[in-house]
Amino acid sequence: MGNCFTNKKDKNEIIKREQLIDQMLIEDNTKEQNEFKLLLLGPGESGKSTILQQIQIIHQNGFKLIKKRLQLRDTILQNLLHSITSLIHASDHFNVDIEPENQVLVEEIVNLSPNFTEITKEHCCMIQQLWKDKGIQQTYKMRHKFHLFDCAKFFLDDAERILDPDYIPTVNDILKSRSRTTGILDIPFSYDSLNFRIWDVGGQRNERRKWIHCFERVSVLLFVVSLSEYDQNLFEDGEVRRMQESLLLFDEICNSRWFSETNMVLFLNKDDLFRKKIKKKDLTCCFKDYEGGCDYDKALQYIKETFLNLNKNPENKKIFTFTTCATNTENIDNVFKAVKENILSTHIKDIANN
Repeated sequence: MGNCFTNKKDKNEIIKREQLIDQMLIEDNTKEQNEFKLLLLGPGESGKSTILQQIQIIHQNGFKLIKKRLQLRDTILQNLLHSITSLIHASDHFNVDIEPENQVLVEEIVNLSPNFTEITKEHCCMIQQLWKDKGIQQTYKMRHKFHLFDCAKFFLDDAERILDPDYIPTVNDILKSRSRTTGILDIPFSYDSLNFRIWDVGGQRNERRKWIHCFERVSVLLFVVSLSEYDQNLFEDGEVRRMQESLLLFDEICNSRWFSETNMVLFLNKDDLFRKKIKKKDLTCCFKDYEGGCDYDKALQYIKETFLNLNKNPENKKIFTFTTCATNTENIDNVFKAVKENILSTHIKDIANN
């Protein structure tokens, strides 16, 4: 009798557990149905991470706490150090002479560890003096020929403030900073009483295999490309133009079986840098058949159409394009309002009808 009672009790416990699991799955499924999943994609240094930081600023009260900003101090210091050492190495590569009196400074800076953050007042003076060097400035003008962070000039111009022992990064410093996304960042946020979850995925070639975990049940794809990269080469492959790599990646994502009918938002980013660059250098360095010269509107339209023409399923897949400057909070806020209104409206109506 005891065994029969125990077996019956065990069966009841199993049934209760199964019912509890079923209930949890139902609740989780309901939660997922009321959450819009946005997958943020694009090549390295396109501005994806900056857009994600803007979302944190706009929707999560991000970076208002000094403690949170101080956490990014080391990243900014490393950006500054990386910038000056990149210029030193490029000067050597292109046989640009650094002034003799600054040669000893070159050795001091180059011998610092890439992750070095204990920068003294002496280091500050060295970096400032090297940045003013005629040879370094000449090399900076050739920056399209080698890998250099977009934030280099911003931080080097303001080295004295940034290298102060009491330095606290500003929000603008954080938005200008560069840190590689490795793996997957998962950021939940609310907007107009709606729940969103955005994934930022590592952009470099060797990180793309990790994207598979993000593919299921995505509401919208956000693809970021840097407009100003048309004359720059890849970090991973110095022979390939970044814009060409962006087109290959966009083609791969846009026409993937995973996203055959998933709407996309194309961010044509770094418009501020593009406006300045196109005045001096047209698109023929990347697109041989381009005939629009240094006209901003013609160049922008050409790049936009080049991306949109890759869509092999235009009847079932919409691509919305926005010209953006990721460091401009108001610009990104307006874009996300448009994303909600124009692209997520179908999903919002479905939820309202349930």
